[in-house]
Amino acid sequence: MEQRKLGSTGPNVSSLGLGCMAMSDAYGSADRGESIATVHEALDAGITLLDTGDFYAMGHNEMLIREALTNVPRDKVQLSVKFGALRGPAGEFVGFDSRPAATRNFLAYSLQRLGTDYIDVYRPARLDPSIPIEETIGGLADLVKAGYIKHIGLSEVGSDTIRRAHAVHPIADLQIEYSLIERGIERDILKTCRELGIGITAYGVLARGLISGHWSKDSGKTGRDYRLMSPRFQGANLDANLALAEQLRAIATEIGATPAQVAIAWVAAQGQEIVPLIGARTRKRLTEALGATNVALTPAHLAALAKAFPPNIASGTRYAAEQMAHLDSEKPATA
Repeated sequence: MEQRKLGSTGPNVSSLGLGCMAMSDAYGSADRGESIATVHEALDAGITLLDTGDFYAMGHNEMLIREALTNVPRDKVQLSVKFGALRGPAGEFVGFDSRPAATRNFLAYSLQRLGTDYIDVYRPARLDPSIPIEETIGGLADLVKAGYIKHIGLSEVGSDTIRRAHAVHPIADLQIEYSLIERGIERDILKTCRELGIGITAYGVLARGLISGHWSKDSGKTGRDYRLMSPRFQGANLDANLALAEQLRAIATEIGATPAQVAIAWVAAQGQEIVPLIGARTRKRLTEALGATNVALTPAHLAALAKAFPPNIASGTRYAAEQMAHLDSEKPATA
């Protein structure tokens, strides 16, 4: 598989990464054995970047990855971990904490759960409004010096925060949502990252399955699937967004690929500094997603997609209102 470098200071990683969140019940029930088999198949296909968070099912996802990586040489895989999101015993989110002391604590637990001596890219999941980003990054820089983490990343922050963080320590990459129907990064954040030599790991490239070609109005009705709380998956918004998915299906048919493959290939085509994260939790979906690496989008294809999916085309916000309020990435740049 093609390799891409995460920014000017980050590691070389596979051109597609594997997002592992859905393997731990976020999108309804998941099969442990199938999840582990999917990780193995991804590694066999050349994927080296695995993305997780210490709050994904309260540590379950990290322990699942540890099990999947048994007997896999540590230098054959890169682990990207988010931290700082606080959860209660019922699974509810109760805030964020990225103070240096808390960060060291979160890291210690992640190292134990993952069964490793270091993490390749470590990042706060969201901006902690109670502490300057300079303090958070300063604490992470100390962990880099100590050898516990290799690179510092960010997640869902805006241009102003990116610049302040990067001034303290080089930032390898920004993890942020980016898809055909979610192009907010193009307002200024993508330009800022390119200027500073910061890579992008793009999650939600299939809009959480909404434009994958597999979602229907009957999907997600069994098990606890948090997508059903998203405005984009509700009522008239869902109808409008599924109509967009059908437009993508029509274009994909002309290209000779599946909607998911075209959606992934489009994100990858937006720049060599961008690494799409695919959230497959089964080998069947993984195999389909890997087919995106064989999709060559011509200028005509890209023009058709641009016409069908202009910025702000999606109906509804990508998170519920209380979660949107925590997204520093939604704030306009002041510089």
